[in-house]
Amino acid sequence: MAKIGVLQMTSGIDPAVNAATLVEAIGDAGAAGAVMLFTPEMSGLIDRDRSRAAHSIVVPDDDRVLGAVRAAAAANGIWVHLGSLAIRRPDGKFANRGFVIDPTGAIRAAYDKLHLFDVDLPSGESWRESSAYVAGDTATVIDTPAGKLGTSICYDLRFADLYRALSDAGATILSVPAAFTRPTGRAHWHVLLRARAIEASAFVVAAAQTGVHEDGRETYGQSLVVDPWGDVLLEMGEAAGLAFVEIDPARIEDVRSRVPVIAHRRTIPPVSIVG
Repeated sequence: MAKIGVLQMTSGIDPAVNAATLVEAIGDAGAAGAVMLFTPEMSGLIDRDRSRAAHSIVVPDDDRVLGAVRAAAAANGIWVHLGSLAIRRPDGKFANRGFVIDPTGAIRAAYDKLHLFDVDLPSGESWRESSAYVAGDTATVIDTPAGKLGTSICYDLRFADLYRALSDAGATILSVPAAFTRPTGRAHWHVLLRARAIEASAFVVAAAQTGVHEDGRETYGQSLVVDPWGDVLLEMGEAAGLAFVEIDPARIEDVRSRVPVIAHRRTIPPVSIVG
């Protein structure tokens, strides 16, 4: 069994405040015996005023949140999947980047969000992530004490091909840090996360942003951990905070032996269009 922590946050516009929340959670998770902590998308900064936010978006070596999390991981001997930060790339453009940090504080993997959220919602909300951020071009799987971790971020959840690629590459646990809007969360959050777990016969860990943020946006919360059969092991509701769950790696082989969907996967042939 592997004990993991899940942090649900209401990140604001001050990276120093968000860093303090993360450092406290890492300490609490380490003290509780968790082998790994998972945090949400945009753990270090949520600010839709992009001109204001730009002053806090820096290259990784200068990012105070990343530095604080690395130091806290090392101090507490715990792995951390820092769901994502807004990072400035060498070309000056921005990336929505997640980091996997080991118990020495070393960055073992980084992943830039592949699918950018450009939508107009019936509620009147309009989001154009691509106007500020550049999409990634690489999927990532890394060995961790919780299993072979396949990384993704928020809107990636809607693209099943990514999770097929991750599970084909050996992933047994899929991380979906998120900042889902309330309308899309109410409609799709639970069903998509359970579907990804069932399709991949893998655990899914989805640490989420929640509540009303300083910049005025509202996020759905409901951080989940789902097992390979699609059973919900942890659901955090709407309150920010830290929760723990035990995951059993043997559950993966049990489910995959009963419904061997990965073994039965085939390359899809060309589609024949008739009529």
